[in-house]
Amino acid sequence: MRETRRALAETLSRIGSLIGDGESRDDVLDVEQLSKESGVPRDVVRMLLDGEEPPAEDITDRIVRRIVHLRETRLRPDGTRHSYDEIAASYGASRASLSNLVNSRRKTPSPQTPSRQALSEQVPSEQVPSQQTGERRPARSGGPLASTQAGIETFFFGQPNGWLSAEPQASLDNALQSVLHGLEGGAADPMARLRSTHGLRELAARAPQLAEEELQLVTDWIDTILQRRNAQRVRGSGSDSSHTEGH
Repeated sequence: MRETRRALAETLSRIGSLIGDGESRDDVLDVEQLSKESGVPRDVVRMLLDGEEPPAEDITDRIVRRIVHLRETRLRPDGTRHSYDEIAASYGASRASLSNLVNSRRKTPSPQTPSRQALSEQVPSEQVPSQQTGERRPARSGGPLASTQAGIETFFFGQPNGWLSAEPQASLDNALQSVLHGLEGGAADPMARLRSTHGLRELAARAPQLAEEELQLVTDWIDTILQRRNAQRVRGSGSDSSHTEGH
């Protein structure tokens, strides 16, 4: 597996080389969406994008924080959160064991530097493929959180993939792959570039959260583009008809 810092730097460099004239990285990278996809806090995403080192984080605190993040961002179709009962039952655990784990770690301040035990738990004893990129990430096979981590990842992603414990650099690099692929495809497909650069799918997903005025602005913008395209087609069709009649 590529060294995480280097992999992230290479991905950002590639994205930078594909950004079009008149655009900046901020036009292409949505920090909010990257945070949602990676489980990395927004301020840490910004630090990593600027080439800074993220703050130290205890491995157990990271796992618990991302469990909470998944419940808040991967919702049921009706927009409600999955219950601890539902999640724990999927891998044969009790609601109490999962909720106690989350609540106990959320009440305890995270140390500035990982403990020796936490550091030892980060040593990978096996690796599993990432669901999105196929890249292999560390997965913990020992320790009290192993079955919990595997069970929760299977519940949300369909298989254990190391998402809960992955280092911030690896998590962000994985989330950036969809942006990179969109930019690479945009060279041949302008609509793909538009979707990637301006996040039309993200805008559609967030529509219920937009204020009425904001939603109207987005709608008007899209209508303007469609009207211009239709007008161009009409002019082109009229020109073709005149040319035919003249002959």
